[in-house]
Amino acid sequence: MSHQQTISIIDDDESVRQALGSLVRSLGFAAALFGSAEHFIAAGAVADSAVVVTDVQMPGMTGIDLQERLRREGHTVPMIFITAFPEEALRKRAFAAGACCFLGKPFDGDVMIRCIEAALAPDMPIY
Repeated sequence: MSHQQTISIIDDDESVRQALGSLVRSLGFAAALFGSAEHFIAAGAVADSAVVVTDVQMPGMTGIDLQERLRREGHTVPMIFITAFPEEALRKRAFAAGACCFLGKPFDGDVMIRCIEAALAPDMPIY
């Protein structure tokens, strides 16, 4: 395959962005890093994203708000949510709108790998 798939990572915590970027690059993907949902939208990155990994709680637009906006605009990019506050109501809302995974921080890298694999192969189980 000549085109490298891009995983977009959106988190206001730079250390989380960098760590996830390193993880996805180690799997052979390109990583596009964004400090906010607004930056992700402004960059027009959704069209190039095979998967979006986003924090739930961020200043400005939240990850859930981003998901709702993308779905309203007709984008079906698979989304993985990460959060330090894994509230059940948010989890249900994310899955109702088509989330692939909803992970509480900290999470194991192997779990994120399985989530990315599941996002890229919709017949795999969700987490």
